[in-house]
Order: sequence, then structure tokens, then C-alpha cells
Amino acid sequence: MTTQNEEKEHLHVGIIGMGDMGRLYATRLRAAGWVHVNVCDRPEKYESLRDELQGTGLTVLRDGHHVSRRSDFLMYSVEAGNIHKVVAEYGPSTKVGAVVSGQTSVKAPERVAFETFLPEDVYIVSCHSLHGPHVDPRGQPLILIQHRAPADKLHLVERILACLESRYVYMSYEEHDTVTANTQAVTHAAFLTMGTAWAQLQAYPWVTGKNPGGMETVKIYLCLRIYGAKWHVYAGLALLNPEASVQVTQYAASATALFQLMLEGKYDALVQRVLSARRSVFGWQDTEVGTNLPGRSRILVSDEMLDEFYVIAERVNKGEKSAAEAERTVREEAPPANSHLSLLAIVDCWHVLGIDPYRHLELAATPVFRMWIGVTQNLFRSPDRVLAACRAAVHDVHFRADDLEFVIAARGWAQAVQFGDFDAYQRRFETTRAFFMPRLSEANKVGVNMLSVLSSQSCS
Repeated sequence: MTTQNEEKEHLHVGIIGMGDMGRLYATRLRAAGWVHVNVCDRPEKYESLRDELQGTGLTVLRDGHHVSRRSDFLMYSVEAGNIHKVVAEYGPSTKVGAVVSGQTSVKAPERVAFETFLPEDVYIVSCHSLHGPHVDPRGQPLILIQHRAPADKLHLVERILACLESRYVYMSYEEHDTVTANTQAVTHAAFLTMGTAWAQLQAYPWVTGKNPGGMETVKIYLCLRIYGAKWHVYAGLALLNPEASVQVTQYAASATALFQLMLEGKYDALVQRVLSARRSVFGWQDTEVGTNLPGRSRILVSDEMLDEFYVIAERVNKGEKSAAEAERTVREEAPPANSHLSLLAIVDCWHVLGIDPYRHLELAATPVFRMWIGVTQNLFRSPDRVLAACRAAVHDVHFRADDLEFVIAARGWAQAVQFGDFDAYQRRFETTRAFFMPRLSEANKVGVNMLSVLSSQSCS
């Protein structure tokens, strides 16, 4: 019987695509003792990649043909939009009996590419780490898809990827795309919409003074964290996943419908719709304060945690003096009125589509989705907060311009997704990103700290 050490010494692992996630996998595998880790990127990057990785123990090869023909386990770590072209080029060179995997965020095109271009004498066990390259993979969900392989090949992949220390979640290709649409595509759409709205208003939300407090800190810095990443990561999730279009479209429709009630001054109708969504999604009755119960009512983000996020942001951006002032503010002052249209709209969207976000939270939630549902839950826990948001939405014109731009942005993002237009998506993303560019470095520090608090702290 082959031992683990013998397996690490003799088995060849290959990665085609050395972007951020490809590098994360390659370095973790090599550090875990896998001796033969073969990597490549586009052929024109061969010399620069070879020079960069010299001395790391990684074997840099010229192209995917060289990696494919010698690797016993082969991973395609390429953009979902390019998977068809890349597998068509290198798939026929796959070593006989190899196990092939894909790290794409959308599995429908990956499945077609693998079934079309991989030889029949190779196995398919795909994967997807539900986190970004700068998040610690320990404990994070790692989806495994045993598509065309016996159990022993699945177990081989489990042993190879054990170095990530992630939590395995087993799904089919179809289940994967449904879950990622629910947990990622519409969540990203919400934050992308916030950013576009602020950019159109030419207003940095941390400067205007309209958005103090932990809940707004989460919105701002997760929005900036997303705009600090690469546009194609989010475009692939939204434009290539048929489930995503339905949800992003409904999110825009929910924001529009709620905004129309605000404009018409229909407070009672707005309250009725929002509370109906609250009952449907969270299971709490209209006057019931959400409690920390087992299962679906477990509190994810407490008031104390939100206060800590606010202080973290002040400390990173303005120093200890400002952080001390922030601590005084959260102790002594109630948060100002806010319509929280982005949060009202996501719960309405889940309600209309019959989505149970807790189910996907348990299965395979990303850190950003966990934070998003936690903040939403924090607002909806309290009937008084929900009613205050509705009153602000109808009677306080202070946020009317912000809400108008939010609705316009939501519809614009939905159209880009509906049309499957990568160019429009990229232009929208990069135009907004340019507006926030001066603060993206600080935003990433705040975002990392907030997500670290979320993962390490349990709420009571």
C-alpha cells in the first residue's frame, strides 16, 4: 500500500493558470510536501513566470500541453469565460488515468468543456474554494464535485487538497451553480450597486458623515473590498451562471418596487411588504424580536460586533484618536435614520424567489455572504429598526437622492447581466473602481480585519 509520503514524492500535481487562486493552490501544495507541482500560465508568460518562481520548488513549464501530459492530478485555474478555449487546447494532452479538476466559479461552462474535450480515459473531480485568494482557507467551504470518477479518485483529491485545511462540501455541478448564485452573484450585485450609486453622487460615504456606525461600515468596506478585486471574477459568476440572472434581476425589481412605495408616500404598504418578507425569510412575527436560537435564527452579527467594525475602520483610516472618538459615539449616540434600501431589497428578493439564505449559509457560504446575511439579519431582528427604516424611507428626504441612484444602478447592473455583456460589465466596474481607487488599499485592511472578527467571534 502506498503511504502518504510516497504519494507526495511520486504523484505529479499540475495547475494550468497562475492567477491569484492558482498561486494560492500551488504554494500551499508545495509547502505541504508535494514534490512535483507543475505549473504554467499563458505561453508568453513562461520566461517571466519561471524567473519569478525560481527557488520556490514549483516546476514552471511552457504551456498546458507540458503540464497536462505529465500530471496525475490536473487543475484548470482559469477564468470561467476562458475555460472552453483553454480545455479545447490542452485537454487532449491529458495523461491517461489522470484526475482533472476545475477551479472556476461557474460550473456549467466548465462541465461542457470537460465533457467535450477531455479524453474518455481520464477522471473528473472538480472543485471550487468559496473565498478569495487573500482569505485564509482554513475552515472555509471547498466544494468537491465527483462527476466522472470512482470513490478512490475522490479520496485522492481530498488528500491532495487537505493542505488547504478547508471544509469539504459535496455537490453536483447543478447544485454548485444554484448555491453560488444564491450566495455570491446577488450579494456582489448589491455591493456593486452601492458603489456605482456613490460614484454617481460623487460622494465618498465615509466623508459625507451620512453613514456613521457599524452597519454602514460593513456596507462601505465590503463594497470597496469587491471593487479592489478583479472585475472578471464577478463577471463570470454573474454572466455565465443562468441562475444568477434571475436573482440579480429580481434584486433590481425589489429595489424598484420598494422605492416606488417610498416616492408615493405609501408607508403602510411599504411596512406591510417589508414585514411580509421578514416573516417569510426569518420566521419572526411582526412584533417579535429575533432571538439567538439554534438553526436558522442563530445571530451572526451582534450590535457589539458592528460597533467593533466601526472602531476598526476609524483606527485604520484615522488613527487611535479617531478610534477613541468612535468608541464614544457608538456608546452614547443612536445611529441616525436610514432607509437601508439595499437591505430591505435583498430580503424582499429572497422572499419573492422563495430563497432560504440560511440553507446556503450552512452549505457553502463565502465570508462576504456570511457578513451580508449577518448585517441584514441584524437590521431585521428588531421590528423597531425595520419600522424606523420604513419611516426614513418615506418621510426623510435626506436619503432620497442616494436611494434614487441606488435603484438606477441596480437596474443598470441587472441589464448588464441579462444581456450577458462582458464589455458593459467591465466598463461599469472599472469606472466605479476608478472613483474609489485612492481608498482601496485602506479598504482591504478594514475588510480583512472585519472578516477576521466575524470568523473568530461567536455572537451571543
